[in-house]
Amino acid sequence: MPNAGLRAYREVLRLVRRLPAETRPYYAEYARENFVNYRDLSADDDLAALLRRAYAHSSWALSKYSIDAEKAAARLKSLGDGHAGR
Repeated sequence: MPNAGLRAYREVLRLVRRLPAETRPYYAEYARENFVNYRDLSADDDLAALLRRAYAHSSWALSKYSIDAEKAAARLKSLGDGHAGR
């Protein structure tokens, strides 16, 4: 997975730390499984889709626990936006 994928994974793990303590292990494992499954992506279109998916899933989880997803996940969104249309 290119550098952007690794940065996105780190950012998702940072977002997981904002969730309630009892939910963190579940979401950390969910994120890990998803990134491991897609670690060999090579096409920019596939990577852009993965980054958009990571942002969408992260935003949903943050919103579920009343965390401002737009503000919290801005860095993750910028990673996806940087790969849009490549």
